[in-house]
Amino acid sequence: MASISVVIPSYNDVGFLERALAALAAQTRAPDELVIVDNASTDATARVAAAAGARVVFEPVHGIWPAAAAGYDASTGDIIARLDADSVPPPDWLARIEARFETSPRPDVITGPGDFYGCPPIVTRFGETVFMGGYLRLMRLWLTQPPIFGSNFAMRRAVWLEVRGRVHRARPDVHDDLDLSLHLPPTLLVVWDSTLRVGISARPVATWSGFFRRMRWSARTLALHVSDQSPWHRRLVLLTARRTARTGPAGPGQVRTGSSR
Repeated sequence: MASISVVIPSYNDVGFLERALAALAAQTRAPDELVIVDNASTDATARVAAAAGARVVFEPVHGIWPAAAAGYDASTGDIIARLDADSVPPPDWLARIEARFETSPRPDVITGPGDFYGCPPIVTRFGETVFMGGYLRLMRLWLTQPPIFGSNFAMRRAVWLEVRGRVHRARPDVHDDLDLSLHLPPTLLVVWDSTLRVGISARPVATWSGFFRRMRWSARTLALHVSDQSPWHRRLVLLTARRTARTGPAGPGQVRTGSSR
């Protein structure tokens, strides 16, 4: 069976992190490796993570993308599963991930939604329909495949090794999951599983300032990729790959594409 590393970036979120670690300790399928990235925290993040048996990686550059990328680099599992410090996975989260990666056709990436907690029902509704639902619908149109949701996904290690030199991993002002999604070749199999759910904090949508800050990150991330990862470019790559699959290896002048599958 494939080994699974769970990566969690954390910055001064020790209260949330303790809850996430407790949820991982209760998994019916235990992680083979737990990597906590201490993003220069000033709280007890490192101590709490080490006490839970995690390997602690220190990343001095603040930002979700620098911290997440450091965790992916440090992980050793065949599959890299990702949570945020405020994610609360159900007991069968890793078991479901493992089972889905073994089904045919075998995916390269699987991801799913989050259920907001710690907020009034109206905030939950807004988060599910606008924040989460809007992201899924709009980015699926752009990408030609489902987008990754950074608080709840898993990818084959080979996928990360393929794209880690191309993503904007040093930038703290872009959405790491959207940037990663845009660098995945459209020929990869990305599966959105609506039943693969985790609890997530309502912090991103609890205030208008937080919501619009994330909208600015999204706009900046998309602007970085208009020239080389536009919707029409991705569709051209996908159509070329399908044509090649039907007619055989590409000849001179034809585009060659590949997949990690």
